[in-house]
Amino acid sequence: MKYPAILAVLFCLVLLPAASAQTATYTSSNQAVTLTGLGGSGGVGQSSVKWGNCVFEGTNTKCTVTAPYTGVGGGGTISLVLAYSGNGPTPFTANSISPGSDLIIFGLTAGSSGTISVSLAENTGATVLFLSNNFNFFYDPTAACSGASVPACSVGQVGLTPGAIISGTIHGVFDATPVIRTSQGVQTASGYGGFAAIAPGTWIEIFGTNLANVLPLQWAGADFNGNNAPTTVGGTSVTIGGQSAFVAYVSPVQVNAQVPSNISTGPQPVVVSAPGGNSAPFSVQVNLTEPGLLAPGVFNLQAGQYIDALFLDGHTWVLPPSSVPGVPSARAKPGDTILFFGIGFGAVTPAIQAGVIVTQSNHLNGDFQAFFAGTPANILFSGLAGGFLGLYQFNVVVPNVAASDTVPLTFSLAGTPLPQKLLISIAN
Repeated sequence: MKYPAILAVLFCLVLLPAASAQTATYTSSNQAVTLTGLGGSGGVGQSSVKWGNCVFEGTNTKCTVTAPYTGVGGGGTISLVLAYSGNGPTPFTANSISPGSDLIIFGLTAGSSGTISVSLAENTGATVLFLSNNFNFFYDPTAACSGASVPACSVGQVGLTPGAIISGTIHGVFDATPVIRTSQGVQTASGYGGFAAIAPGTWIEIFGTNLANVLPLQWAGADFNGNNAPTTVGGTSVTIGGQSAFVAYVSPVQVNAQVPSNISTGPQPVVVSAPGGNSAPFSVQVNLTEPGLLAPGVFNLQAGQYIDALFLDGHTWVLPPSSVPGVPSARAKPGDTILFFGIGFGAVTPAIQAGVIVTQSNHLNGDFQAFFAGTPANILFSGLAGGFLGLYQFNVVVPNVAASDTVPLTFSLAGTPLPQKLLISIAN
């Protein structure tokens, strides 16, 4: 039996190479950027910015500079947008590294409502967002300068001289290297607990910047080789402990992947490779198991977090009726068989490798138990679900417990309690 809704939840969340960078360059913009010196101290110029074409849209002012770029992907157009509330004085500032430098560091005055965003429109039509702090901006050598106290027309000198003005086009470079964020950069799939440690065969989410240079993209049937999942999607791949993971979803800020089966336990490096280069390794703890049951955020109701439990019809969930708009739901009764789903529960017999669609009957090696308000349930089946990758299915008979919309659920694997504390709705 196939459960398409579960598939959507699962995948819409997915020796080391030396770290490397790919740098793109963008040529002079077709709109002028003007800096007016405010005066500075400590050798750093401070300037206010008039940025490209600025348009007041009734609520916000948006100022935009565009220019062509090359060096990452197929090249395309860079768009640099500064926006702020109202139609008053600009909150944007620009500093230089030193009085003789034409390198510009853009910023915002404290407490302002401004935002700075940078995006790339690929020649293929895709638009990719990059962090603005990955970019270096420089003034064109032909920029006009007036009011400076020295002949050199540099950003820093203008900033140090109140009222001095430099106007012209800008150019620069940006670093498109993938970066895995330092806090919770790698975790198991968030709908299954989002744990910091991972396990062979489990599903993980990787968060950061420049992780792909395509719009959000999920694997498709054409990416598979028979029943074997792809290791690259949209030009992005992942290694864990030097072994290729199986990539299901990529975007500039998130990658979802399945951990390979034969990875060693202990601390292991995770590396994302994209058209912008290779990320620095991110160390993650690998355990033999790191079990988590499906309990998505949409089922986090006022009473607490409910498990994603499914009736055997494959389209009705065990929830208080009408508690989640658009989700068919009903209370389960003692004696009903319902389905739970999970990841990270470990080996099955016969052995099934990660990255392969499950096509054979199997059973979980570890002893899985579920408790409804402390009463153990009968587990009719525990193992990998057919037609999926790395998704465990548990067929559970509801025990005889008192009716309630907030029956607590707890679990164990091989006698070890699992950390998730969930709820389920039971009728008489």
